[in-house]
Amino acid sequence: MSNTILQTHNLSKTFGPVTAVNQVNLQLHTGELFGFLGPNGAGKTTTIGMVLGLVSPSAGQVELFGQPVSPNQTRPLRRVGSLVGAPALLPYLSGRDNLRLLARLSDDVSDGRIAEVIERVGMSDAAYRKVSSYSTGMKQRIGLAAALLHRPDLIILDEPTNGLDPKGMREMRQLLRDLVADGVTIFLSSHLLYEVEQICDRVAVLNRGQIVAQGKVSDLLGQQKMTVKVGVTSPAQAQAALQSLAGVERLSANGRYLEVSGVSGEDIVRHLVQHDIYPGEVITQRVDLESLFLEMTESV
Repeated sequence: MSNTILQTHNLSKTFGPVTAVNQVNLQLHTGELFGFLGPNGAGKTTTIGMVLGLVSPSAGQVELFGQPVSPNQTRPLRRVGSLVGAPALLPYLSGRDNLRLLARLSDDVSDGRIAEVIERVGMSDAAYRKVSSYSTGMKQRIGLAAALLHRPDLIILDEPTNGLDPKGMREMRQLLRDLVADGVTIFLSSHLLYEVEQICDRVAVLNRGQIVAQGKVSDLLGQQKMTVKVGVTSPAQAQAALQSLAGVERLSANGRYLEVSGVSGEDIVRHLVQHDIYPGEVITQRVDLESLFLEMTESV
């Protein structure tokens, strides 16, 4: 039995002469926390709209749990929860009463389940307050609780940490990890690259409507060359010595530092010592997801 929950096949969307999404192929597997990245205007929201059956594709297809999805084919969406944009809540009702109202759309959501999701998103102390008194972050929490009400197998989230303070963001990361540990698959669209790097198993990077990278975070970062900064008293002498080190791909001076890529810090130190040059400082700079993202989206 296939463990693929979400798959898109050459998914495309045009608005008149504008191509918003161009032959996007995504694949999510059971139990993944999948990051969907891209700059503003990349086509992320349009893609999510097609996945949720809110927008008709111009070409291609969406499949959820092996079944096609479109505005006229929504049955698979019964197993999906989502929080896209600001949650639509009635401000004159409490958070709990908003959830009770939404629960009427399902046959099997009890008051006990409502209390459970309220506690899970950390809103037990404020559940009886009117939504009009909530901060943006509190509304996000209730929106996530609403997405969890019917025990979905897949949750699609668009900027779920919007409006949360650092403590709230940390708690949200832990909550998403806990959900995945419970067997829920999560599709997370976010611009907070540090957050995505910390919690996501795989990512797809969308730019100008096209996927420019997709895979495990560790694999994507592993493809990038490390840069080693070497602090020396005589950069010119050290630079001349490193010219003969095999494997050096880039070598440049930056003040009292040399920046070297293509070789390890250990090889650099060994080579310099052989030339009677003793570095005072060696720093290996790890490429992070933000640097990789900027490189991919600015070069296309």
